Amino acid sequence: MRVRVVRFTGVTAERMQELEARVREAGGAPPGVNSTGLEVLFDEAQGTAVVLQHFATAEDLDAGARVFAAMDPGETPGTRVSVDACEVKLRIASPG
Repeated sequence: MRVRVVRFTGVTAERMQELEARVREAGGAPPGVNSTGLEVLFDEAQGTAVVLQHFATAEDLDAGARVFAAMDPGETPGTRVSVDACEVKLRIASPG
């Protein structure tokens, strides 16, 4: 499993609500993005967000990254400050 981790600054609660509404309305990822999941973490006090985009393969992650890189910055929750393309090495889920 691969995860694209994107960090944003300058994020407001209003922008997060807009993003959430757009993603829900679209029913998921944009065309060309073959993701297996999405998590958006928001720290309102700091005005930051971390977006975790999950992919089954490195190829899917790379293809998705190209789509997201071409995205209009006005469609993001804030200013993109970092992007990491990670391989999941360890995942522990708590029971219950």
